[in-house]
Amino acid sequence: MTDSKHSAGQNPVSGFNTLSILERRKIEIQIMGPILRAFIKKFGELEATDTTREVIKQIARDQGSEFAKFIGSNSLMDFSSNKDPWQKGNALEIDELQINEKEYSFNVTRCRYAEMYHDLGYGDLGKIFSCSRDFEFSTGFNSKIKLQRTQTIMEGFKFCDFRYRYD
Repeated sequence: MTDSKHSAGQNPVSGFNTLSILERRKIEIQIMGPILRAFIKKFGELEATDTTREVIKQIARDQGSEFAKFIGSNSLMDFSSNKDPWQKGNALEIDELQINEKEYSFNVTRCRYAEMYHDLGYGDLGKIFSCSRDFEFSTGFNSKIKLQRTQTIMEGFKFCDFRYRYD
């Protein structure tokens, strides 16, 4: 697949149906991690990480929009019931706290994404390549869905606190 168009039945978030998002993130960091580290060395940390973060955020917004089109809805209830692509392969362990048309709250108590980034030596970049996507993905999915999160496992906390609200 060479462009952003997707064939019928293909999930735009997971890309190729055979790869989980966790597997995609592993491939991405093994390529982009060394590139970003080289850019940091050449251009400085702030410029390199800010530029990378902006690109990742735009990709996430586009994917959120594509995902809403793929599932045929952009309600918060549909957003909450379609997280299988991110959990594939036991990538996340989640404790759901509240689900209704206006609020969706859960804690991630285990994150294999964070484990993978740390195991590969890119724990310092995981927030850029993974965690920063969450806010922008929901915005692309529906601009009325707002995420508040105060902590992540990637940053060393015991859980990630996801609090989505539909305004």
